[in-house]
Amino acid sequence: MNLNPIARPAAVPGLLLHRGGENVSREDVFAVRTPSGTDTWYPLSHRSLVLEVQSELKACGFQLTGESHALSHDGARYFGVFSINQPTRSPGEVGWVVGLRNSHDKTYPAGLVAGTRVFVCDNLAFSGEVRLSRKHTKHAFRDLRQLMARAVGQLGEKFRKLDQRVDAYRLQPLSDRGAHDFIVRSINCRVITPTQVPDVLKEWREPSYDAFQPRTLWSLFNAYTEVFKRGNPHTTVHRSQALHGMCDAVVGLAS
Repeated sequence: MNLNPIARPAAVPGLLLHRGGENVSREDVFAVRTPSGTDTWYPLSHRSLVLEVQSELKACGFQLTGESHALSHDGARYFGVFSINQPTRSPGEVGWVVGLRNSHDKTYPAGLVAGTRVFVCDNLAFSGEVRLSRKHTKHAFRDLRQLMARAVGQLGEKFRKLDQRVDAYRLQPLSDRGAHDFIVRSINCRVITPTQVPDVLKEWREPSYDAFQPRTLWSLFNAYTEVFKRGNPHTTVHRSQALHGMCDAVVGLAS
């Protein structure tokens, strides 16, 4: 199977970068040298993770419509996003994405997370419903294909549930008072920090995009994800998972 076609998916806008990180090409990611392991630590190459995810997505019938990659800490930490779709689905205003991460400095194991991208603003959010987590142990590379196939095989149903979530958020009216109460509670749930409250309030009161003028939970959700653009992508994964949990509670969906 040719995993490196000449026709490469377009870049995914909105890829979040942490301090010291930079957007890079796939070739830059593949060029990162994987450090030598130890008796108890066997790092996975960024290249292996990217190619295995791409292979399994295609095997499960997903179309790859975009990709973006970022590196930091001299290439030791990787974060990437694949924009995907299925032939039978019209993406409408919201697309599906798969986030990837890996590290060569023992910061975190290789991981995969499902999420969404709002086209009008390129906001990304991750639900955490499908995750691959593998410590860099002796058989990490051997087990990667099996673990990845299992995780990617669940994506279709999980993404359909994400679409249902978005529809429920969009149909849920929200008053200013309700939004303010939600924002206060979101500090305790670690969705945002106290210093981010003014930014979320501004996006709620004066949305940067006309699509979020309606006073709904969906508009508030995107006020948060607009602010998330300025943050660390790894922290944002956890924060957007918590945000989904709070919004699910409002509309009566099980997380």
